Amino acid sequence: MNAPTAPFVGISNPSLGPRSPSAVGHGVSDQFKHNADLALGDAKLQVALAEMRSSFRGRNEAARKGLPEFQAISNHARAIKEHVLANLDYYLERFEAKVKAAGGHVHWCNDAAEARDKVLAICRSAGARTVTKGKTMVGEEIAINHHLEANGILPVETDLGEYIIQLRGETPSHIIAPAIHVSKEGVADTFRAHHTDLDPNRPLAEIPAMLAEARGKLRARFLAADVGITGANFLIAETGSSVIVTNEGNGDLTQTLPKIHIVLAGIEKVVPTLEDATSIFRVLARSATGQEMSVYTTVSTGPRRAHDLDGPSEYHVILLDNGRSGVLGTEFEDMLRCIRCGACMDHCPVYHAIGGHAYGSVYPGPIGAVLTPALFGLKHSKDLPNASTLCGRCESVCPMQIPLPKMLRQWRERSFERHLAPARERWGIKAWAWLARHPQLYRWSTAVAARLLRRPATGRIRHLPLGRAWTAGRDFPASSGRTFQEQWRRRARP
Repeated sequence: MNAPTAPFVGISNPSLGPRSPSAVGHGVSDQFKHNADLALGDAKLQVALAEMRSSFRGRNEAARKGLPEFQAISNHARAIKEHVLANLDYYLERFEAKVKAAGGHVHWCNDAAEARDKVLAICRSAGARTVTKGKTMVGEEIAINHHLEANGILPVETDLGEYIIQLRGETPSHIIAPAIHVSKEGVADTFRAHHTDLDPNRPLAEIPAMLAEARGKLRARFLAADVGITGANFLIAETGSSVIVTNEGNGDLTQTLPKIHIVLAGIEKVVPTLEDATSIFRVLARSATGQEMSVYTTVSTGPRRAHDLDGPSEYHVILLDNGRSGVLGTEFEDMLRCIRCGACMDHCPVYHAIGGHAYGSVYPGPIGAVLTPALFGLKHSKDLPNASTLCGRCESVCPMQIPLPKMLRQWRERSFERHLAPARERWGIKAWAWLARHPQLYRWSTAVAARLLRRPATGRIRHLPLGRAWTAGRDFPASSGRTFQEQWRRRARP
């Protein structure tokens, strides 16, 4: 294979800057425990999370069962991405050549700052005052909205969920459902607070009324925008195309009405052919929203041609590294197979308890706990790999079969090796490891502990020495008075 035409530099901890003054973003991951405490005490959030548990998970499971060959397609999808990652330079070069042949432009960006500056330069070249945006996690990753606003350009989110949280000054709490934490009543209150030109007494109790209001507000923005920005679910190497999947159609308006279309994508989004992309489509929608397929699948290839009735006059693809190339060839490479379906979040008991904002990262949930240390540095996200029960549910529902629990354990090991974990935790683990290497002493000490923690009348312990973090929020199950090994030997006797 030939070397890529642009350098790949692994960025361990790029400075992204805030997305908005009130946003929870990169840099707040080191406040995870505090954020989690706030989330657990937020009654409205807990109601929203309970509704999510009963909706997403059930639809996803039903959609999987409705496709008997789901596992075979999942195996094929995984093989496609593994092949691409093993030959990433080749497919990125091929994609670039095809984009240029179609009249488009490709911009290679090592980090978030380069990507932000490139977007701003393109917007300025068009004299842009308004930019419409489709849903893009890379846009969140590089904090593009705040950067454009700081330079006098108004970005307008056009995905309904993203539009709601933009009005609220918040960041997404879920990869595919960014406003999952906001109740219907909360949306109505947000619209009343920001759409002040409308009748304050208008009815907004029902979802259709809110949808109609948002549609009316966004329609003018679509028509006024000078530049449209979208993400990309896939980049097709054989054609130089970008592909997005949506349910609202806003992506189509974003990339066809303005005179310039900018695609923001991580370098791992490339796949060899359209046929490969369609194979992954079959597991993507089922794992994300429980649909057989998304409502819209839109393919863009270059700018408008002479015979086209609509479309942009310029087509730009920004390929972002931002630490991804540094993951290639490491024990964390598998996470680059992620297709951002959000299934791991929908089934994670920790995410169900605290939601997405507590993670303090663009990428929440199990995949975020693996991605964030890799892309932004372990020092500022050391608590995230511990935000898991390691139950394995996330891996079992991942359509790309990413071994998330294994990688979470690996990040925990690195945190321990770099002395990032609290000293008490490190010494506790060392003490346990020493004790485990002395079987007789281990058996004696655990037997003593089991008897000291013998079950009281209530069967629970309200205050546990060295375990206050547990008993501060719940009682600890008391011991039966015998260790597991003692009970096993007793049962094994004839």
